[in-house]
Amino acid sequence: MEANVDHMSMWSLISNASFVVQLVMLILVAASVTSWILIFQRGNLLRAAKRSLDTFEERFWSGIDLSKLYRQAGSNPDPDSGVEQIFRAGFKEFSRLRQQQGVDPDAVMDAVNRAMRVAISREEEKLEQSLPFLATVGSTSPYIGLFGTVWGIMNSFRGLAQVQQATLATVAPGIAEALIATAIGLFAAIPAVIAYNRFSARGEMLIGRYYTFADEFQAILHRKVHTTED
Repeated sequence: MEANVDHMSMWSLISNASFVVQLVMLILVAASVTSWILIFQRGNLLRAAKRSLDTFEERFWSGIDLSKLYRQAGSNPDPDSGVEQIFRAGFKEFSRLRQQQGVDPDAVMDAVNRAMRVAISREEEKLEQSLPFLATVGSTSPYIGLFGTVWGIMNSFRGLAQVQQATLATVAPGIAEALIATAIGLFAAIPAVIAYNRFSARGEMLIGRYYTFADEFQAILHRKVHTTED
């Protein structure tokens, strides 16, 4: 009885599985480990981006002079702050064109708008990084695990054909080791799907706030350039 339990232990089932099933398990475990690493990295990045956004918006709306804020951001830049990059891109373009004589105010605002949109696109790419991998793991891992299961059960029945008297004890180990592949596939897929959906929603929220900030900042610069002209 004890020998049978040892034979049906998890490690014994994995070690006695066929090469193809073991390869499937190895691929799924590697995908799961990589997914968890990316999940922790993405989670930290998104939390830092939101924290930096809240901090910068508080400074921006505190009434500080925009030139002073630009100098502070340039002297001590925060690489995690996407909104700071957007602000710097827009104000840099605004200051550069305002120093030139005879530049139309509308042309200044068009250039500022383009500069901030480019900065937002860069931040959007940064926030969406690694999401395709999580989506791929979440969508393909169950099928990879199912392939390992089908292959293992197929081998189990092929071996069963060579036995004169088939019993449940004869078939059970082969089926059990095959089902482990499906279990590992689900273990890899479920966290990846949850993380993908969560990170996508949080990323869209941040991008939406970036666009809102850019529109509000552009409105301030619009009033500033036209007031100066008048």
